Amino acid sequence: MMKSHDFHSLDIVRRMRWALLITFAFAFLEAAGGWWSGSLALLSDAGHMFSDSIALGLTALASWIANRPPTRRHSYGLLRAEIIGALANGLIMLLVILSIVVEAVSRLREPRPVAGAVVMAIAAAGLVVNMFIARLLSGGKQTLNMRAALLHVIGDLLGSVAALIAGAVIYFTGWLPADPILSLAVAALILFSTFNLLREALHVLMEGVPHNLHIEAVGQQMARIKGVRSVHDLHIWTLASGKIALSAHLEIHDLDVWPKILEATQTMLRRQFDVDHITLQPEVQQAQHYAGSIRIYPK
Repeated sequence: MMKSHDFHSLDIVRRMRWALLITFAFAFLEAAGGWWSGSLALLSDAGHMFSDSIALGLTALASWIANRPPTRRHSYGLLRAEIIGALANGLIMLLVILSIVVEAVSRLREPRPVAGAVVMAIAAAGLVVNMFIARLLSGGKQTLNMRAALLHVIGDLLGSVAALIAGAVIYFTGWLPADPILSLAVAALILFSTFNLLREALHVLMEGVPHNLHIEAVGQQMARIKGVRSVHDLHIWTLASGKIALSAHLEIHDLDVWPKILEATQTMLRRQFDVDHITLQPEVQQAQHYAGSIRIYPK
């Protein structure tokens, strides 16, 4: 029987496959149109879409790898593959942004003729295509890897809007700087989202506490379980998107009641904090602690 995680992973791969085919095909059209019309906004958007093709392929590959079963060498499986994929996608996006900025500055110094009508037509088609792909990707499970791919597509969508506006301005007014200026504006917007994505991916890789959890609050709830004297050496980290792990030492009065304490603590952690992997160690008497160990007593 297929597990829920397996189903979601296969669904992501299917969505990625369709998005990849559509994106790659339209990127060729947009690049040709940008070269013929002389529009940087179209060329930069085509560059986005080519990078998206790589990003979507990388996302699908990472999702497939993350779904591989655990082995003796990788006891958790390869769940972190999707985080690495998200990090790689973020770095690719930074390179795309840098290339847009360099070309835009060059265009501001030396404006080049742009066929506004052609730009508007291709940008309008690109807007429709990117809206469809964004809807396709947003319908799946929103893992960090999926969000990274969606960020690329949203960048393309904004690029299409910028190209459409630039084409209209040039067509009706002849003001050529509109093209590189709007490209820079889109690059700035994407840069902000890209930094947020990279920061979150690095936080997961550094095994930081998930942003939606407060370690003190979790420890206090554990310390309130009947029979628990205190909690120390508490660690909470993210294995992959939506999969949280926790380990801790619980000081208790009597080892005979440990099975009941263990069951109560695990149930509480799953229901209140959605923790998947729980490792708890009982201690009857106070143990020696290392510097920096968090120790929590019940209030």
